[in-house]
Amino acid sequence: MNKIDIIAGARPNFMKIGPIIHAIHRFNETASTPIEYRLIHTGQHYDKKMSEDFFEQLNIPEPHINLGVGSGTQAEQTGKIMLRYEEAIQDWKPELCIVVGDVTSTMACSITAKKEGVKVAHVEGGIRSGDESMPEEINRMVTDAITDFFFTTSEVANQNLKDLGHADEKVFFVGNTMIDSLLGNLERLKDPELELTKGKYLVMTLHRPSNVDAMKNLGDLLGLINENIKDHKVLFPMHPRTKKMYDQLNMNYDQLVITGPMPYLEFIHAIKHSMGVITDSGGITEETTVLGIPCMTLRDSTERPETVTIGTNEIVGTNPKNILPYLEKLLSGQWKKGEIPELWDGQTAKRIVQIISKL
Repeated sequence: MNKIDIIAGARPNFMKIGPIIHAIHRFNETASTPIEYRLIHTGQHYDKKMSEDFFEQLNIPEPHINLGVGSGTQAEQTGKIMLRYEEAIQDWKPELCIVVGDVTSTMACSITAKKEGVKVAHVEGGIRSGDESMPEEINRMVTDAITDFFFTTSEVANQNLKDLGHADEKVFFVGNTMIDSLLGNLERLKDPELELTKGKYLVMTLHRPSNVDAMKNLGDLLGLINENIKDHKVLFPMHPRTKKMYDQLNMNYDQLVITGPMPYLEFIHAIKHSMGVITDSGGITEETTVLGIPCMTLRDSTERPETVTIGTNEIVGTNPKNILPYLEKLLSGQWKKGEIPELWDGQTAKRIVQIISKL
């Protein structure tokens, strides 16, 4: 496979494609047949802090193409991405389309590629939460149904794909490119300079509808956290979706330190030096596991069970009251000690590129 499209659409994608691009560049330095690639940004995330800053911070080259789809409903974004990516395929005729993760762009580009006769490789294939109310779960299911090559993060994902009938020769257990980015940037982290005492504050991220779309639920959750963390602060980089509802609460939570979305290097610095994390994100649970930071996931299930069975993560659920015993466990120093899952070693992208070069 010598002509490849690499798709990125939203913030979680950038940490996953960066190491692949770097690995291609290293491969091409000595390869007799170099790999040509196009980085295609769909524009699904278009806010500068959610998108453009990541290219600079992760040393990713500017995209060859930005499809510029912008905001809209899931269906509107899907339709725009498919139409515009179809034109891009016809212009260049790639042999392989690499999609990562589980955002709308992943599903839309994989469908378009297959219909244009282009093979699809899914980085982070096979993961499942079992919760079909999450758009990401639908994206995973659809993408994996038509994927030609799977690059997986865990043995659980491998088994999920086998259970679905995918042949062993299509599944490559390579590790986690998100961790490649994390480990590759630890020496480049930037202090956000927020006057927080290292090891004495928490970090919180919330964006899922189950936590932020109902005003009472969000207010109850923030109130319980604010009242039960003693003298510790909570750094709360607020997702635009969450801010809309938070502003309507018209409340002041004195223990919360509220900022906008943070650049990657500042955000990881904040997590690395925190005492714990409260989140409804999947990817952050992987980063906390590798950094050894306690993590509470405000969801009823996870597509990354290894962060719970092996790592530092615990599933709290979506009822705000559930968080109280977990906060107590954290503040009393009783949190479990985690380990790092197999192949989460910073070499995943190198393994992916070596496999692609031989397909």
